[in-house]
Amino acid sequence: MHGLKVLDLSRFIAGPQCGMTLGDLGADVVKVERPRFGDDTRTLAPQVAGESLYFMVFNRNKRGITLNFRDPKAQETLRELVKQADILIENFRPGTMEKMGCGWDDLRRINPRLIMARISGYGQTGPMAGEPCFDVIAQASSGLMEITGDPDGPPTTAGTFVVDYSTALYATIGILAALEHRNRTGEGQLVDASLMGSATSLLVTAIPEQLLLGQSMTRMGNRDRYSAPAQTFQAADGAWLHMVAGNDAHFPRLTRIMNRPELLEDPRFANHAARMAHIPEIEAIVSEWIAGKPADEVVALLRQAELPVAKIATLPDVVANPYMRESGHIVDVEHATAGTVPMQGLPVRLNVTPSTIRRAAPTLGEHTAEVLEQWLGMTAGDVETLRRSGTL
Repeated sequence: MHGLKVLDLSRFIAGPQCGMTLGDLGADVVKVERPRFGDDTRTLAPQVAGESLYFMVFNRNKRGITLNFRDPKAQETLRELVKQADILIENFRPGTMEKMGCGWDDLRRINPRLIMARISGYGQTGPMAGEPCFDVIAQASSGLMEITGDPDGPPTTAGTFVVDYSTALYATIGILAALEHRNRTGEGQLVDASLMGSATSLLVTAIPEQLLLGQSMTRMGNRDRYSAPAQTFQAADGAWLHMVAGNDAHFPRLTRIMNRPELLEDPRFANHAARMAHIPEIEAIVSEWIAGKPADEVVALLRQAELPVAKIATLPDVVANPYMRESGHIVDVEHATAGTVPMQGLPVRLNVTPSTIRRAAPTLGEHTAEVLEQWLGMTAGDVETLRRSGTL
């Protein structure tokens, strides 16, 4: 995406993650923040040298400028930047951009090639459009919390911001599709991604189950919904592992490793449908076998049989695992203030045009003068005048 210019007006996670993905892929991403305070996540702990780690992991590969969006001159400057941009990302509450004179109809008039990605909780239109929404609210509203957690426990949020991340990915996919359309026609377009739309997409078969069969999907803990045995088990040394041997190709391998060939003749376990009707019984048998051996031995045996298995890693285990750095899943990024910051690597690899990490997250307004000069031809005096007026 080298050569493409992106204006990232977004805050929190979904929008910044989308912008960072485009930056990882080579685009020139300019993060636009309010003066003095910046993105709300800059204040969040944990911090290193006064810089938020939370902010850093969503905003690498960006340059940073400040604009006071309440100032008409800043809104004018934003529109001038839009004229030079290929992509704009925003996740304000619907209607905010319109109040600034920077809604979709306004911006496409001044730049017909613009691709505008709008990220919101409930979409840009409809009765819920103006309602505030965060990842966990979308998890609650969509039913994701209802299907997450222990069967005997309360509805539970995911351990990370799965809705924000998935929305960022859907927005990125939409942008890439819009770019392909623009390559063919020269025409930009609006990309509308919502947290609720993303959350709903994660419900697997819950919707047709409910509407066609009258079956309400609910919590199953770590048990797989569609095969058995596929569950978390505790080994003799107290360590936990998760294994999957539920389909009719995997289960015979498990019986051989367990030295229990008779299980294949047991009508309760002879095929997938039978095992799904007798999940507690097959889990009890597997649990007893695993409980008699240390976790590393169980993992080695199951891997020998080419069955999916892993010990449940703690975060200290994850960062100490040599594989994580050898594979590039953990990388070091040099930050102007915080120094060396380890973070997640590049999840997508391209062999001809590889993604790169070229810069750390910007300090607040770090590149304001640089961007305004390169994009708009402003002089140092022009920038200083805008600063004194409160525009920047």
